[in-house]
Amino acid sequence: LARHGGDELVVVLKDLGATPAEAAARAEEAAQKMLQAMRAPFVIDGGEPRHSTLSVGIAIFQGQHESADELLKRSDMAMYEAKRAGRQQYRFFSPEMNGRARSRLMLEESLRHAIEQDDFVLVYQPQIELATGRLRGFEALLRWEHRVAGTISPGVFIPLLEETRLINRLGEWIFDQGVRQCQAWRERFGEQLLLSLNVSPVQFGMPQLVADLRRVLEVHGLQASQLEVEVTESALMQDLDTTREQLRQLRQLGVRIAIDDFGTGYSSLAYLRHFELDTLKIDRLFIANMLDSPKDAAIVSTIIDLGHHLGLEVIAEGVETLEQRDWLIAHHCTTMQGFLVAPGLPVARASTFPTRLDWSSWQPDEPPHSS
Repeated sequence: LARHGGDELVVVLKDLGATPAEAAARAEEAAQKMLQAMRAPFVIDGGEPRHSTLSVGIAIFQGQHESADELLKRSDMAMYEAKRAGRQQYRFFSPEMNGRARSRLMLEESLRHAIEQDDFVLVYQPQIELATGRLRGFEALLRWEHRVAGTISPGVFIPLLEETRLINRLGEWIFDQGVRQCQAWRERFGEQLLLSLNVSPVQFGMPQLVADLRRVLEVHGLQASQLEVEVTESALMQDLDTTREQLRQLRQLGVRIAIDDFGTGYSSLAYLRHFELDTLKIDRLFIANMLDSPKDAAIVSTIIDLGHHLGLEVIAEGVETLEQRDWLIAHHCTTMQGFLVAPGLPVARASTFPTRLDWSSWQPDEPPHSS
């Protein structure tokens, strides 16, 4: 067992069997044991339980013509396949992975070029208070308009930005653009408008996060109370000591803190007791199925009640139908966002969005209008 990089370990197993099939079976057994061992929480120095995930890539040595570098390269490709499959899994190397690896390298190079050429843009999705129709604010969403391939899905490029740590380079630009735009909207929307910015697990773990946010707020003269930082449950649970310190500093700075995609991560209710938070965002998967699935409806209802009891605002993401909106209103959900009202809007369209929707006359197939 050896450390190969910052968060990469190499395990060399030998004498696995006389045939490739036997070697593969024993390597698989070893991978399963490692994954099982990592499922249990770790307690260090009597502190809070810590969780970690493992992604395992397996390459079998085929003969003397193979070098150690080639073996490592193959296992690395297999490991990335395991990560893309959702982590806490293992994958064996296959020849098809060579093609995918080349595609990944090309995409990574395109990402670097896009950052240098300013090919990324922010769009702004409105967040609406369900009871009143009032515009709460906007969530800034990152989009990539490739000069040849067109619009690239965030589900494709954002994981790669995080894996390559390029998100740190782009993060400063996102903070600057978003805060600058929110300040520019001050006369149009007032000082109560909130801007929500997503912070990836990679960014959340960086020690300069709060300093970067403080600097950009000071440069553009935006009140900290108008900024909301969105982090996922998995980001919070990576390192509880770091999380507590980051949240303490964010709270001291005066920004709001939201948990994104609530209910899909570790979902440990203990952190709701220990961490100071402002907002829970219900994952769109629960919203999409809640009218047809009693279990999903029960989960959404429980999260809403939990938020109210803890004094937290609850935002339903991915609301697409009037029926979903009406159900959320009946169950006293605070806020919604989704295609029912608007997708992410370019700055020009977001700037003309009404400050209040009239639910009594508004229809989703018509442009939103003020009451």
